[in-house]
Amino acid sequence: MKHLKSYTIIGIIFVLITGTLAHFLYDWSGNNYIVGYFTPINESIWEHMKLIFFPMLIYSLFIIFKFKETYPYITSSLYFGILTGTLLIPILFYAYISVLGKDIFILDIGIFILSIIIAFLLSYKLTLSCRLEPYTFLLCFLVCILFICFILFTYQPPSARIFENPTISQNT
Repeated sequence: MKHLKSYTIIGIIFVLITGTLAHFLYDWSGNNYIVGYFTPINESIWEHMKLIFFPMLIYSLFIIFKFKETYPYITSSLYFGILTGTLLIPILFYAYISVLGKDIFILDIGIFILSIIIAFLLSYKLTLSCRLEPYTFLLCFLVCILFICFILFTYQPPSARIFENPTISQNT
């Protein structure tokens, strides 16, 4: 259990750092088409969800490989954490926007950090409780669907507010 707690803290730090760097990677890569599938290509909320999803997915695959024998239900717990952390970004963003009526950069950063912490803490607690065991296939399926959606909607997003630049959508 001590090792799992340590790896959970390392995971939080890993996703904070890689997610932050991913925010700039598309520009740094010269707008590389492939890089854009995994990092934000614009300032939409949808694209910013990638900042948690892909780094946490990468880290989760490592943790699953490392701890699968010790914690047989870690897969479902981590997938639940990925989905929760990723979905918290638009939920919390639109919640505070509806109250305050405007986008505040420091709150956006706070949402990113809070979403990561909640995702990993839930994963940790649920790994120890084994409650998600019956839902492993469903959670894996949902992570795969979200992965596919990120790929499909990166360069051809549907017409919906979540895919628009929040600054632009607020002024219209």
